[in-house]
Amino acid sequence: MLHREYRLLKRVVKFIFWIGVLMTVAALIYWGYTRYPYYLQDITLGSVAPSFDHWFGTDPLGRDLFSRVIYACGISLAVGFAATALAVGLGGIYGTLSGYYGGWLDQLLMGGVDVMYPIPLTLIVILLMILFGQNVAVLFIAIGCVKWMTTARIVRSEVLKLRETGYVQVARGLGETTAQILRWHIVPNLRRILLTCFAVTLPGVILLESFLSFIGLGIQPPQSSLGILISEGARHIGVHPWEVLFPSLTMIAIIFALTSYGQKLQGE
Repeated sequence: MLHREYRLLKRVVKFIFWIGVLMTVAALIYWGYTRYPYYLQDITLGSVAPSFDHWFGTDPLGRDLFSRVIYACGISLAVGFAATALAVGLGGIYGTLSGYYGGWLDQLLMGGVDVMYPIPLTLIVILLMILFGQNVAVLFIAIGCVKWMTTARIVRSEVLKLRETGYVQVARGLGETTAQILRWHIVPNLRRILLTCFAVTLPGVILLESFLSFIGLGIQPPQSSLGILISEGARHIGVHPWEVLFPSLTMIAIIFALTSYGQKLQGE
């Protein structure tokens, strides 16, 4: 009894500690972000080294690099979440239809995936960006439309098992329609699979967005993303290394955190 109470107390203390840490970090980020807006230029402060006033230093136009990194994180994460949601949604629907109906439809749908899978996805995204323009909407739609195939395969495999379970067979025997079976018996059991697919896909999507922005085919100025900041900072890496160092470290931290979370979900 005492052991259980001790474990519960330990969890509560740990939870309170991490809430405190997150609130402190959030307060520091907000304070640093609002002191010097990301768009505020001051040529007299161009390429200033990191200091108490400018934690990450400034860029050649005198803009606070900390504020710019925070703003760029928001853009990169927004595009990443939107594109990943689109990819997982498309893959989930595609895989569910393929796995549930089976037969010739399954062969046709998965045959299409087998044909498209070996094609370099980055080249397809670049082609779509060139054809339809370079803006945020086209970017996340293009990425989402090429990142769905792995999810489709995983969901199909799961649905093939679910459709043979006893409760699905009973539902068919009771006369439930296909829509009812999918809604009440198939889709609810796919939630964890879809969440895992989302967590595993997200880091790759953010990396792809940053790469496209780095080569000038992604987010366009005056908007900014981590890829743009890294690209701009790389031009001055020899004289002002902080301009590329802090955006790169931020990118590494985000990818590491998201990848670790995805691996944890996969292992559960």
